[in-house]
Amino acid sequence: MTLTARVTEPGERLLARLHPSAAPIAVGIAGAVATAYVASVDPHEGGHYPTCPSLYLTGFYCPGCGSLRAIHDLSHLDLAGAWGMNPLALFAIPWLGWRWLKWLLATRGVHIRTKPAPGWALYLLFAGIIVYTVLRNIPALEPYLAP
Repeated sequence: MTLTARVTEPGERLLARLHPSAAPIAVGIAGAVATAYVASVDPHEGGHYPTCPSLYLTGFYCPGCGSLRAIHDLSHLDLAGAWGMNPLALFAIPWLGWRWLKWLLATRGVHIRTKPAPGWALYLLFAGIIVYTVLRNIPALEPYLAP
């Protein structure tokens, strides 16, 4: 006679008891708290946040450089300032919000049908981010793309 009962870890039992919406709600709360912190502690002033590791190690701006300052400016409704810090963030933030909302609604049983992106679109996105990274490190384009 063999035992077929499954031994569960305490963490698995806790996760099984949580509502499916708990994860997106927790992520949403964490995002709101992080945004509130960045809104209240100005990243334009030195000493509050660590330097970007990419910028520190290589001297080049990464695609995310300036995102904290862009989020700070957006939280203060300064769209032009946010664009000046990181134009890519202005496209990424609404997309991330949309994906979070889809996730939350899916846990509530509301499924928004969207077609998956074709494979070539992911390659195009990746290439666009690389081109953006290269362009923002060209000295002649620094006034337009550097944070």
